[in-house]
Amino acid sequence: MKLRITLLFLLLQVCFTLSGQSLVSSTLLGSKTKAQLTSQFGIPFIQYDVNYYRITYTTTGLQGQPDTVSGLIVVPNDASMVFPRLVYQHGTSGSKLDVPSFNVLTNGEGVIGLLFAGLGFTTLMPDYLGLGISDGVHPYVHAATEASVATDMLAVLPTFNNQYGVHTNEQLFITGYSQGGHAAMALHREVETNLSANYTVTAAAHLSGPYSISGVMRDLILSEDVYYYPAYLPNTIISYQAAYGNLYTQLSDIFVEPYATKIGQFYNGTISLNQMNSQLISLLIANEGASKPIRMFQPAVVQDVTTNPDHPFNVALRANDVYAWAPEAPTRIFYCKADDQVPYRNSLVARDSMLAYGAVDLIATDVDSTADHGGCVTPALTNTAFFFLGYRQIDVFTGTSAPTILALEIQPNPASSVVLLKNLPAEGQLQLFDLNGRQRYAATVSAGDFRLDVSAFENGMYFLRYLRAGEIRQSRLVVQR
Repeated sequence: MKLRITLLFLLLQVCFTLSGQSLVSSTLLGSKTKAQLTSQFGIPFIQYDVNYYRITYTTTGLQGQPDTVSGLIVVPNDASMVFPRLVYQHGTSGSKLDVPSFNVLTNGEGVIGLLFAGLGFTTLMPDYLGLGISDGVHPYVHAATEASVATDMLAVLPTFNNQYGVHTNEQLFITGYSQGGHAAMALHREVETNLSANYTVTAAAHLSGPYSISGVMRDLILSEDVYYYPAYLPNTIISYQAAYGNLYTQLSDIFVEPYATKIGQFYNGTISLNQMNSQLISLLIANEGASKPIRMFQPAVVQDVTTNPDHPFNVALRANDVYAWAPEAPTRIFYCKADDQVPYRNSLVARDSMLAYGAVDLIATDVDSTADHGGCVTPALTNTAFFFLGYRQIDVFTGTSAPTILALEIQPNPASSVVLLKNLPAEGQLQLFDLNGRQRYAATVSAGDFRLDVSAFENGMYFLRYLRAGEIRQSRLVVQR
């Protein structure tokens, strides 16, 4: 009997493992032309029409059980080309359907997938556990499942590609904003730490994320600071209770009234996260004189968490820090110093830790020191796009032979003074960017060869891009004297 049970258990494990990587359904949601995308985003170098799809696929839930989740895939509409893969992890959802595969239809965060696909990336946007079509509690800022839903989405991409005649190469880019910054860093760590045999990260950009859950974010929770996003705190606690099961028996163990009742309404699905946030702010101002989230907690809980480093809260918070490792791929951390939701110190802690662990190609940049969390989106994404375009390779699909990389021919490289750009096929736009995404040079060039003087540029790496209708060629350039 014991042997039979063991064999059955192993078979079930295999079934569950396989079910974690199965495409269940795919639905075409719409298409956008290059002209429509250019008008929508107001940028001139969109190169491709795009198609976008909602997919559902199986994954593994919090307790190891099979689950089905949804996500958005956006593909450049050119079957003759082979495109790199890009995973974008989305920010905090105000409601269950405030996720890419649903809000792309209402100009929500899902439209970022349209932008990246228009730039030549097959873009994957997971909806996360507990959101979209997935049932149960959404494990908010829970690193393990933020990573697993994305890796399982990558695993079903070949099935999707075969179904729709899409071609992708081995390049993999990772990014995300806000909660998605945390989720992107969790995914990046998971791929390089545990899945390096399956995937190689080409480049990653983590944007305005709460990477230091047990440090920077905990300090905010335990402070008397005014903070206008109190709903993030119970959302995190409910998430970690679902994940670890040892934080509380009932919500009133943690929260005092009248806040516990409002939080219970959110937990029961009566109100959305956005509604809970508004109502908690109103209650805090009415009862405490200001929106100070610490006043929602039972005083004994605050005391225990403050004084006991092994309190279950502190253990759970530490388990979801995502910065204590050294990324191997070129990595950028973009943030804004005036961020009112996610303190910018998260980015500095992540930078300093990763450099201490031995990261080589990592830079953290304040992309707009005056921008709040909402205002930081555009400069962070703009810098990310320029950064990724410097590494992106688009291949020609031949069906029988190895793909050909569209590259810009430059020599010498490294260069100290003048570089020769060879065999430009027609008149086009030449652009040069530094590692921070700043455009340092632009000119219209003719067909043939073109000489570019780089003697005025500092030593370092740059990205040269040549654009004409329907085509981008690019290469990295090292200036070295």
